[in-house]
Amino acid sequence: MSFAAHSGDVDESLRLKTLRLFRGLGECSPDNLTVVVGGYWGLMKDVVDVSLSLGLKVLILPPLELEHVNFPEGALVVKTGTSFRVRSVFMVRTSDVLVVLGGGAGCLQELVTAYTEGKPTYVLVKTGLPTDVTEGLPEYLDHRKLAPLKKFDDESELLKDLCEHLRNLKPQQAPSIHG
Repeated sequence: MSFAAHSGDVDESLRLKTLRLFRGLGECSPDNLTVVVGGYWGLMKDVVDVSLSLGLKVLILPPLELEHVNFPEGALVVKTGTSFRVRSVFMVRTSDVLVVLGGGAGCLQELVTAYTEGKPTYVLVKTGLPTDVTEGLPEYLDHRKLAPLKKFDDESELLKDLCEHLRNLKPQQAPSIHG
């Protein structure tokens, strides 16, 4: 499962929502869940740290420009040698679901990539970040209806819907880094 998150500082309320979401995710997720992110800074750092503390597997796909960052022990880091945008495509394609926790243009690109790849997307809105524009988007971005775009302003409601989705995945579809 991929997580798109702001690469800079976020306000404490969003950080706390993210931590609550992950604590709940640790309780509902299948044993083979892998958390996939595109870096280890900003809100992504919180995602990685809480995931590792919960015993979840973590895969980090940093862009070439930031492959030199000190990554945490316990996370699998794949240095793809690609740009921010290409790395985002790899990140989305490795998973069955994308969760957007709030961010900017990179998170919006990941959301569109998930849609075109047929991956359901769960978006936390009312974050105060540019991804809040998704609140005005329809459930399906075009006539093809490739994958739903689900929006939540409450992390517990997002978690409830996401956990239900994870429980309904067929065994061969269980979230993994192999998507």
